[in-house]
Amino acid sequence: MKRIFKFISAVLTLTVLAFVGGSIFYGTKTVHDLLGDSKKLKAAITSLTHEDQIGFAKVLKQEERDGKLYTTLKFVETARGDMLSTVLEKEYEIEGDIIHFDTLIVTFSDQAVMDGKARSLYLWRRIYGENMSPAEGYPIETHGTHPERYAGLLRDLKLPEQQMFWEAIWDLANDPEALRDHGIKAIYGNAVYKSLRPGLIYIFKIGADGHVYPETVLDM
Repeated sequence: MKRIFKFISAVLTLTVLAFVGGSIFYGTKTVHDLLGDSKKLKAAITSLTHEDQIGFAKVLKQEERDGKLYTTLKFVETARGDMLSTVLEKEYEIEGDIIHFDTLIVTFSDQAVMDGKARSLYLWRRIYGENMSPAEGYPIETHGTHPERYAGLLRDLKLPEQQMFWEAIWDLANDPEALRDHGIKAIYGNAVYKSLRPGLIYIFKIGADGHVYPETVLDM
């Protein structure tokens, strides 16, 4: 019985994740070790290519209720390298017609990748209206989890290492002092807003500076 108890305790010790002093631990391994020593992770980051489009939104309906305008919209996140493929699709109803779209941009330093060229990840965080605070916004991606559009990025890493990586990415956004030690050049938010109208599609693209902006086209 004691041997079984010791075995269970050992398994739990190895599988518990903790965030201590800006480093996420998995057993005795930290995300700093993972980013600094893992050739598989560096190869995965190196495989990231420049992206032009990361999603789009369209109005499904707008209506007034009790003297207030409400917008029902569909938000679509597109796959990497395939603008016609959808990895996430959600509907939201928001008061007003001015809608904010919030992204988290993660830029890796040139030392963190194998070819010496900086790379970036683009994570959708939340959507909120003009009459809401950002904290009240509706989530797009779930904090701490891997975004579907990057589901295959870390396939060569062990599952615990994948989990550690994504939890670190989300948590380090709140710990800028730790960024330099983790091969990450910057993590910053980029919120854009637009007055939405039916009959239009708002395509979210990325500029050369890494910032996200909406491009408006007719919904044919």
